[in-house]
Amino acid sequence: MNDTVQAEVIMSFLVSEELAFRIPVELDFDSADPYAIRLTFDLPGDVPVTWTFSRELLLDGLSRPSGEGDVRIEPSSAEYLSDVFISLQVGAERALFRVSAPPLVAFLDRTDRLVPLGKEEVCDTLDAVLDRILTEAPAG
Repeated sequence: MNDTVQAEVIMSFLVSEELAFRIPVELDFDSADPYAIRLTFDLPGDVPVTWTFSRELLLDGLSRPSGEGDVRIEPSSAEYLSDVFISLQVGAERALFRVSAPPLVAFLDRTDRLVPLGKEEVCDTLDAVLDRILTEAPAG
């Protein structure tokens, strides 16, 4: 049985300088995939959209600009833990969100109690599977 952590946070979808929409976003963590977290946007009348990225990226983004690809996270202020910007990009399209940091910290704390950062066992399992495959592979 896998243990999970879930939380709902309210994010502001920043359409422009003058326009923002508050939307609920589901955060999910599954101990079977301890390196990843999922953000699911489930807007009325729309198909839910889920983004999966590293738990470490979210943690790093709370204190400094982080991410180099489709997901970038950075604090809104360097002085204190307040809000965080999350930028999601597909091709030329980009969506920018602002979310309060304390609910993210609480979520990450709960994931850390379930699977401490740095103590993930997926690699050990993967190594064991690879070793078995390589030892069972016919020489050729």
